[in-house]
Amino acid sequence: MRVLIIEDNKDLASNMFDFLEAKGHVVDAAGDGITGLHLALVNDYDAIVLDLMLPGMDGITLCRKLREEGGKHTPVLMITARDSLDDKIAGLEAGADDYLVKPAELREVELRLRVLFRRVGDQTVQQKKMEVEDIVLDTLTCSVRRGDKPIELPPIPYKILKLLMSRSPNVVNREEIEQAVWGESRPDSDSLRAHMHLLRDFIDKPFQRKLLRTLRGFGYQLVSPDVPDQ
Repeated sequence: MRVLIIEDNKDLASNMFDFLEAKGHVVDAAGDGITGLHLALVNDYDAIVLDLMLPGMDGITLCRKLREEGGKHTPVLMITARDSLDDKIAGLEAGADDYLVKPAELREVELRLRVLFRRVGDQTVQQKKMEVEDIVLDTLTCSVRRGDKPIELPPIPYKILKLLMSRSPNVVNREEIEQAVWGESRPDSDSLRAHMHLLRDFIDKPFQRKLLRTLRGFGYQLVSPDVPDQ
């Protein structure tokens, strides 16, 4: 992989740089947000490690500019000492694909980057189109639309939606979703909640008919609102 590290802590950036290089990756690094955004826009990276608190431009602003103004869909792993659910949601809403809280093991950083890279590149699917109500997911183009409105989902909410659609109208429990998305590298307890919040913002919030249900103690369900609660 070609990886960009945007981190102002020189010791952490250096350790991460050396570790990823030793694993065979090609690595660039930037110590501030402005330089990091420039590198991310002019080069093609397979993944970006992005700190939240940066001089010049913070990680939230950088990620949003990368997505909205730069049109870049490079997978972003946001890594920060801020660990509240609100912070995670803010990062994901800005366009980050995954979120890791400091201090993080370098092995986990590399594993998360591999998962993001593999997920974006994996288009070997059996079923081309999936439909639940007016949501259509095309697994060959990784595109999603609801009615006439196209929806651009980050990789993790996309994978969760794909799983829920494949199992609809059945309930999918939390453990199964975490296994499908993260494998054996399970996230902290708030990560799935943050991604579900983001998925709901994309596929339900702008629409009158709400399809994504949370069944406390059981899991999540994508189903017509006409179907009675279990």
